[in-house]
Amino acid sequence: MGAPIPLEEIRAARERIAGQALRTPLIPLPLDETEAPCRIFLKLENLQPIGSFKIRGAGNALALREPRDLADGVWTASAGNMAQGLAWHARRLGVPCAVVIPETAPDAKREAILRLGARLVEVPIAEWLEVFRTRRREGMQGLFVHPFSDRAVMAGNGTIGLEIVEDLPDLDAVVVPYGGGGLISGVASAVKALLPDVRVFACEVETGAPLAPSLAVGRPTEVPFAPSYVDGIGGPVVYPEMFDVVRGLVEGSIVVSLEEAARAIRLLVGRARVVPEGAGAAPVAAALSGRAGAGRVVCVVSGGNIDGSKLATVLGGAVPEVPQPGV
Repeated sequence: MGAPIPLEEIRAARERIAGQALRTPLIPLPLDETEAPCRIFLKLENLQPIGSFKIRGAGNALALREPRDLADGVWTASAGNMAQGLAWHARRLGVPCAVVIPETAPDAKREAILRLGARLVEVPIAEWLEVFRTRRREGMQGLFVHPFSDRAVMAGNGTIGLEIVEDLPDLDAVVVPYGGGGLISGVASAVKALLPDVRVFACEVETGAPLAPSLAVGRPTEVPFAPSYVDGIGGPVVYPEMFDVVRGLVEGSIVVSLEEAARAIRLLVGRARVVPEGAGAAPVAAALSGRAGAGRVVCVVSGGNIDGSKLATVLGGAVPEVPQPGV
């Protein structure tokens, strides 16, 4: 698992998911030179049919399977976006889909999963996280598609990197949200294969940022974790197999605060008329901090599936509160 995803696998994934995942635009964020330390470009994965990049990896993973592998349906564990990606493809293929979600999953993502016809299995966060490690859950049937620790999923995600390089070949850096590591592993594999000098940064949120200290000490490290409105990233651990891939591809991990992410959401809505979820805005917050450097910096806006109530709170100038498990 430790090697980058080969470029030929990413290119093959692009062929498989053509006509399913969109080739999303890369647009400049309209800011004056005095407002940012770099020129920010937005890779708008929030415009995908399910509102996030997950349609790419899920599509590639299922396309590589034989019909008999899908006969009993498919399932995954997800906070919401991979669930939608898998459910979207399952509906297209006419197979059942079930999703293990944490008790803190946002309403907007729950509703979208149900609209796509999937069955929800709600569990405590600790049990949800355990599925990522064991790839098992009592009562679940069919093919399990891991939301990040799957090379086919990573290859599908890597198609984003191909598009970035084609649209902006003179870029200097890319900032990618870090949740489980499947997105940055794919994007960085593609970008570094084509443009080895481009710097790739992960982006985490302060309420659960295990990659930054893991990179600092050279091994996976556990950190305190609290759920927040930035639900697509953040967690207590870096999974060892993902760490082995990521550490050879990234310059480092930029940790942003909840307030910085909220300011980035307001900026994207106000200046670009782009509605991101917290994880999708976090790379912009990182670029605005100057920690991704100067020059042309691409920020992957990974998704836009944010609860309307949380978006209203952010646009009103506050940081949304999220009930903690057991409270």
